[in-house]
Amino acid sequence: MFLNPADRDPAALPRLTVTLAVLILLVPGLRWTEFDLRELFDPQNRETMGRFLAAFFPPALNAEFLRLTLQATVETLAMATAGTALAMAIAFPLALGATRSLSISRIGPGPGRGLGWVVRAGLRLGLALLRGVPEIVWALLFVRAVGLGPAASVLAIAISYGGMLGKIYAEIFDSSDTRFARALLEAGSGRLSAFFYGVLPGAAPEVVSYSVYRWECAVRASVIMGFVGAGGLGQQMELSIRMLEGGEVCTLLITFLLLVFLADGLSVILRRAVA
Repeated sequence: MFLNPADRDPAALPRLTVTLAVLILLVPGLRWTEFDLRELFDPQNRETMGRFLAAFFPPALNAEFLRLTLQATVETLAMATAGTALAMAIAFPLALGATRSLSISRIGPGPGRGLGWVVRAGLRLGLALLRGVPEIVWALLFVRAVGLGPAASVLAIAISYGGMLGKIYAEIFDSSDTRFARALLEAGSGRLSAFFYGVLPGAAPEVVSYSVYRWECAVRASVIMGFVGAGGLGQQMELSIRMLEGGEVCTLLITFLLLVFLADGLSVILRRAVA
């Protein structure tokens, strides 16, 4: 009945401990959030949800609304692409400064070691501050600053994703094979040369893969930020919901799903191309 000690799974106790800890945390979490699955199946709630879903059919397919949907879709793609490009422009220099493998002081005990550590810590803190605020909150702030429209969404993606990309780029550069960069630094090369010839060739596929993934996320985020007035499909959907136009909401949801599938497919193709 009892297993031989040699046959026991050594990871069983840690897994059991983690499972119990999650269950212990789950119970008060559900209580504090007033989560009650029975509310979803309450007859009154089911009737309200049924009326809401019934209003979705048929989808709005008139020429005028399709033209608005196409315009909002192009705007959403433009917001995601411009925001991601700006985020990369923010992330790259910050990541280069925060990467320990490109630190000249790392190759020897010479002067500047303490200053280098302080600068890298400051840059990593800056990246944490940029990504610490969700993009939807940045969008709300920029809507107040630059007004309604896609500019607020582009700025929100650029700031928030700039912090995320910078952190990941720095970790990719630090975790890649740094022997060539170290040899170049020891030979007196500058940090940029060490980066382009010693680090980037090995890290490029992973950098491109993660950047494409972030662009895919930016497409979805652009739609969400539209609900706070930052343009695109989200803003059009918010207007249709406010006017109780279920058919228009259905058309926009279908368009959004097609857009996500398109972004996902394009992302897979690009990742395979650089793999």
